[in-house]
This record gives sequence, C-alpha cells and structure tokens, in this order.
Amino acid sequence: MSTENKEVKNKSATAASVFDDVETTNKNLQSIGVEILPVHTGGTVHAKRIPGAFRTFKWWAASFWIILFVGPYLRWDGHQAILFDLPNRQFHIFGMTILPQDIWILAMILLFFALLLAASTAIAGRLWCGYFCFHTVWTDVYTWIEEKIEGQPNKRMKLDEEPMSLSKLKVKVPKHALWLLIGLATSFSFVAYFVDAFDLWQRLFTLDWGVTETTTVIALGLATYFFAGILREQVCIGFCPYARIQGAMYDTETVVPTYDKERGEPRGRMKRVKPGEEAPELGDCIDCNLCVAVCPTGVDIRYGQQFGCITCGLCIDACDSVMEKIKKPKGLIRYASLAEFAGKELPAIWKRPRVVVYSSIMTLAAVMILWGLTTMSPMDVKALHERAPLFVQMSDGNIQNKWTMKVVNKGNMPMKAEITVEGPEGMAFNVDKVLDIQPGNVGSTNLFVRIPRTQLKDVNTPIVIKVVDLNNPVVVEYYETTFIGPRVR
Repeated sequence: MSTENKEVKNKSATAASVFDDVETTNKNLQSIGVEILPVHTGGTVHAKRIPGAFRTFKWWAASFWIILFVGPYLRWDGHQAILFDLPNRQFHIFGMTILPQDIWILAMILLFFALLLAASTAIAGRLWCGYFCFHTVWTDVYTWIEEKIEGQPNKRMKLDEEPMSLSKLKVKVPKHALWLLIGLATSFSFVAYFVDAFDLWQRLFTLDWGVTETTTVIALGLATYFFAGILREQVCIGFCPYARIQGAMYDTETVVPTYDKERGEPRGRMKRVKPGEEAPELGDCIDCNLCVAVCPTGVDIRYGQQFGCITCGLCIDACDSVMEKIKKPKGLIRYASLAEFAGKELPAIWKRPRVVVYSSIMTLAAVMILWGLTTMSPMDVKALHERAPLFVQMSDGNIQNKWTMKVVNKGNMPMKAEITVEGPEGMAFNVDKVLDIQPGNVGSTNLFVRIPRTQLKDVNTPIVIKVVDLNNPVVVEYYETTFIGPRVR
C-alpha cells in the first residue's frame, strides 16, 4: 500500500472516532450530505439522479437526439431540408439529392459510423450505450419525468408496492400519458423524415393518413413507450444485440469505469473506537451504496466489470461527490484499464493495432465520402449503345451509330438538357429532342451519330457526348464513348 494511501487511511481512522455505531454513522454522514442508500433488490431499477461532470455530458449528448425532433421542419430552397423520399428513391439533404446512382455514399457513411462505434468501444467501452444510444436517452427522459411526478427513488418504490387505488392512479396516469405523448411525438418525427412534415400535419387534421403512416406512427409510439418506460434497463441487458458483441471489442487497455479495490477495501462504515482499542484499518469506501443507487442498470461496480455496465460514468460522479464530502481524494471509482491496475504503462492510442485498423478504415471511408460529395454533379449521363445492329451503312456511304441517352436531374430545379457531340471532322449528329427534366427524374431520348467512312481509321473511334443544362449553363457533363464502324481494310 502506498504511503499516500496509508496517510489517508490514518486520517480516516482519526475521523472514525466521532462515530458511535452504524445508526450514528448514518446520521453523521447524512449531516454532511452523504446518504446511506439500500442496494437494488430486484424489480424495476429506480436510479437516483445527482449532478456531476458525467451527468452534464450525458445531457449534452442526449440533446443530439432531441434536436432531431426539429429536423423535419427545417426548410431549404422551399423544400424540406432532410427528406428520405423512398417512393421516388431520392434522398434530399440540404440541397443535395442522392439518387440510387450515388447510394454508395450512404454506404460509406454507414461504414464510417460503424467503425467509429467499434473504435470508441475499443478505447473507452460502451460509450455509445452510455451517452448516445437513443434507448438510453429516451429512458433517461422518461425517468426524469417519473421523478418530477412521483418523487425520489424510495418514494417511487413504495408507490409501486402499494395496491391500486384512486390516489395511486392520480399519480400514475399523468406520467403514463406524458410517456405516450413523447412516444407518439418521436414516431411522428421519424415518419416526417420520409414524408413532408407540413403535409403530414395537414393530413393529420383532415384524417387523411394512409394505413402505412398510421400503423407506423402508432407502432413506433407504443414501442418507444414500452421499451423506454416499462422495460428500461432490461432492453440493455436482455435484448440489445450490441451489448452481446461488444465484449469482443474490449482488451486490457480499454478504459472503463473501475473501482480501485486496493484503495477502497476493506470497505466499511466508520464507528467510534473505545480508548485503548486499535482503530480498524478501513478502505476509503464507506459502503454508502450511492454508486449503485445512481446506476441506470443497477450494477454494483465494486464487484468489477459486469454485463449490465453501460460505462455512463454516473457512478464516478456519485463516488466523487462522497469523497469530496468526507475529505478524501477523488478517483476511488474512475475510468481506468486493467493494464493500469496491473502496473503496466498504457500505450498511446495510435500504437494499439485494433484502434489503428479501425481508424484506417474510417479515414478511407471519410476520404471517399468527401470525394463523392465534392465531385457529385447535379446531372448524371448514361449513353446506351444500340447492339443490334452495332452500326448502319447509309446510302451516302456514311456510317451511323445509335445511342439511347438517359439524363438524370439530381438537382432541386427543373433542367433543360441539350445534347451535342464532339468527334472527327465531317461528323454529324441528330437528337430527337431537348430534354425537360424535373428534379429527381430521368429524361430519355435517341441520339444518332454519322461519320463518313473515309474518316474512320479504326473499328473504334472515340467521341465525346456533351450535355448542358440550358437553364443553368454552368452544369455540364461529358460522356466519353466509342463510335463503332466496319473493319478497315
């Protein structure tokens, strides 16, 4: 045991002389703001809320999901800023339209965040579960409402044990009504990302919703109410698949909330020592159970890492607040790795193979996303060469090829696409029409190109098809293709 810890324990023994027995200990600790709490004994976990750095960060992280409620109401150039239009296979994101031709960009975004999840888990455990998971956030909101209506954990547990009565219903009904309202608001916002939000509201008041919309809103609303309000921590422990695979992402260098057993044990509540008796050498843990009381899944971190721990750090806030009140160093529970407790030096993040692999793939995905977004044209051009026949010899000796032109308008404004061709001298072309294409739609026409046979030096002659938007001439797309002719003798 270190000299510093021995000094702290000596101070602890001196301070112990002011306590008489367990009951007196509890009263004296409560007088300085430390409450001795019972451990969870099963049933619904009613976690106590206390302020702290990790609780503050938890609320800031939760605000990300809460902000998504207003996402469907943002407008951009007169349209919904974020709209996933599945029937028309269009994804509108702040003026940028992603069509099936560019779906690989969405795939890269999903790959990036999947690897970010894996990398963060390897570095600091279940950060996603503790701070960013929408189930964690909604459960936190639901239990906050429950605390405001029903009171502190002890009061809520007593209320749950009471038989059903009118007074109990007066407390329970408003809580469940708010839970249902939040669940339906959540499902409505989710659906509004796939259907124009203002149109969805208008059709709600005229009772003009379709079966799919109505079923989705009700089903998701009830699911949110059931999972976040009723099941709560059981979802994390018994249903979440990520909770079961994340163990493979841990290693001895992963930092997670950890109890310093060497410093905290033997734990016990301090009591008066009679003259002539030697004060018991206790650890810094006073067995107040506050770390267990604040845990949203009811885990006792003092018994080591457990399946239910979502690494939210609330137990660290709780323990630090107690250490501060009894004048002992903070950090009895802290983010630490097994390697640290084994006396090994924690290597730099960039020297850990698993993190390096995850980060490298993330970087590649990010580069591809940026490249795709910066090179994305508001127009996509495809030229499908006629296969039967590959070419036709005209009566004047010219050779003719035919293409079916398809032009996709990936912008948010109507497009007037004009098609021209650049190629060998003497070349002529003919297009059926100038294409008027609405946003997100495809225009199609036939393109005929004729080249004098004397100008054909090979079977394949390169030509360039140019498509320009007459409504916005800066939008130009070039398509390189091959003109096919007879074999040159």
